[in-house]
This record gives sequence, structure tokens and C-alpha cells, in this order.
Amino acid sequence: MPEIIDLSQEIFEGMPVFKSLPQVKMEIHVSHEDWEGIENPENPTPSVHRLELGEHTGTHVDARNHMAKEYVGHSIDKMPLTMFYTSGFCVDFRRKDLQQLITKDELRSTIQSTGESLNKGDTLLICTDHYKKHFQTENWSNGPGIDAEAAEWLGQMEIAAFGVETMNPGVSGVSNRQVHEICGKYNFTHYENLINLDQLLGRGRFRFIGLPLKIRGGTGSPVRAVAVFE
Repeated sequence: MPEIIDLSQEIFEGMPVFKSLPQVKMEIHVSHEDWEGIENPENPTPSVHRLELGEHTGTHVDARNHMAKEYVGHSIDKMPLTMFYTSGFCVDFRRKDLQQLITKDELRSTIQSTGESLNKGDTLLICTDHYKKHFQTENWSNGPGIDAEAAEWLGQMEIAAFGVETMNPGVSGVSNRQVHEICGKYNFTHYENLINLDQLLGRGRFRFIGLPLKIRGGTGSPVRAVAVFE
């Protein structure tokens, strides 16, 4: 039997979201008691929830049309599914602290230390332990991230995607916007708000799966990201 490691945050009302993006709202739309004609139940049991959230909520992937306006039409429903079903491995950057940059040279040397080679179509996951250290704290939005030169190198390597535990692939206010623009330029993407990446370290390659919802015109989508070890 394969071992499947869940890399996805829970989605719940009150969870942290990026800056001014929509807050998650969740309520019972219809209960079992409604179906059964029971009026004013003390403890209604949900049959269907009403869920309101933005595309970039929790563990999610960005579409190319999110990166810059010139990519209008390059929406999440148009991206090939092969981008979200790939070979992958994880690198250890737990040494990085709040708002510290990960450079191209650091990324290259750390990949080399794993014994793996970064191949075309791979997904590279970057473990910083930021989720464990700072989720739902005042520093949650202040995570480490890659710099523009590192993003440029990843694009040149023709990977499918990279993934981080933080709310941003770059450092907010420093490299984050550039990293997004570079992803658009090279037509690769990134996952944000991953968890459990420490469980992947030192284990080599796995099958990465992070399939998005088929949102017409969508700029991104929540995903149930997993790593599968056969």
C-alpha cells in the first residue's frame, strides 16, 4: 500500500488569509432536521454547508493569470493537469528565520546535498517549518521566501512548480511580487500554505499531487496537496 502524506491545511472560519482577501465564512445551509420537517431543533446537524472563500485560501496553487495582467485567459481551468501531478522532492531550509531570503546559490547547493537533480517538470517543496512555528501568530505573514534570482533559476530549469509553507513564495515587500512575475514569465507556478513538509525530508522522491478545482476563469484554487510514497 502506498503511504500518503497530507500536505494541506484545514479550511475553517477564522483561519488566516492573505491581507485583504476574502475571509472564510461557513454556516449550515440546510440541516437533517430541515429535511425531516423538525422545527427549531436545539442542535441542528448539518446536511449541507454554505461555504464562502477566495480562490487563494489555505493550501492553494496560483494560475498564470494571477501573476500579471498580460496573462489574462491563462486561468486555472486552462492549465494542463500534468502540472499538478508530478515527481517531486523536498529540501531543508529550516535554518531560515522570519523574512529571510533563500538565494539561488543556497537553493542549488541544498538540492545538491540531497543527492537529487532538479528535472524538467518536477515540483520542488521547500521546508522552513514556518507553519509549525508561526501559524495563527502575529508572525504568520512574515515568513522566509525565495529571492528573484532563485525564482529565475527555477523557471530556467523548466520545473512545473515549487511549494512553500508560507503565505508567500517570496518575502513580502521584498521579493514576493517579483517571484510571482517570474512564474508568469516562465509559465510555472507555486503552492502556498503547505504543511508537514518536514515529514518528506531525507526520503528522496515522491509523487506530488495538488489538483485544483476546475474554476472557469479562476486565478488559482485551493488544493488537497499530498505526497505519495510507493
